[in-house]
Amino acid sequence: MAYGGYEAANGAARRQSASQQGASRHRAIKILLAGGFGAGKTTLVGAVSEIRPLRTEEPLTESGKHVDSTVGVERKTTTTVAMDFGRITLREDLVLYLFGTPGQERFWFMWDELALGALGAVVLADTRRLADCFPAIDYFERRDIPFIIALNVFEGSRRYSIEDVRVALDLDPAVPIIMCDARSRQSAKEVLITLIEHVLSVADQPVSR
Repeated sequence: MAYGGYEAANGAARRQSASQQGASRHRAIKILLAGGFGAGKTTLVGAVSEIRPLRTEEPLTESGKHVDSTVGVERKTTTTVAMDFGRITLREDLVLYLFGTPGQERFWFMWDELALGALGAVVLADTRRLADCFPAIDYFERRDIPFIIALNVFEGSRRYSIEDVRVALDLDPAVPIIMCDARSRQSAKEVLITLIEHVLSVADQPVSR
């Protein structure tokens, strides 16, 4: 069952992270990948993961179409019901775990569990359904989790400037926005590098009193 896979992956990442905390030579980083339904989260995890990613996808049903709007993503036939999970070894002593969150509102109860111990987050955006980003942005802002916006460029979709997207999403000027192709390993790596650089810059900022 999908949820069994989710518990196994999240538990394995926690155990390895805990064991690595006791060894100064090894570190584990947990990153979240969020965004609306059909934004390309599963595709990005699959593109960048060095292992075969764990996926918890189920086929869309006729009854589900009344709950999940497919406007703009009519060709999508499956949906993530728990999470996507991938792993990237950045160097011998540093491993990154990537957790893709489910996009539909009825699965948002999973987010609190997935967010535990997360260093930062990527909000993957589809400009055809930009409003789908707001729940993820609100979630990370309320919990002070550093995040960036990655604009997944779909073929045939209208292009917008980064500043237009910033205004539309009412983002702080300090939040990075980057164009990406979720199918490309190199593009996905650039997204993750941008996030880590942003997390480090936030950590270096003085604490306001």
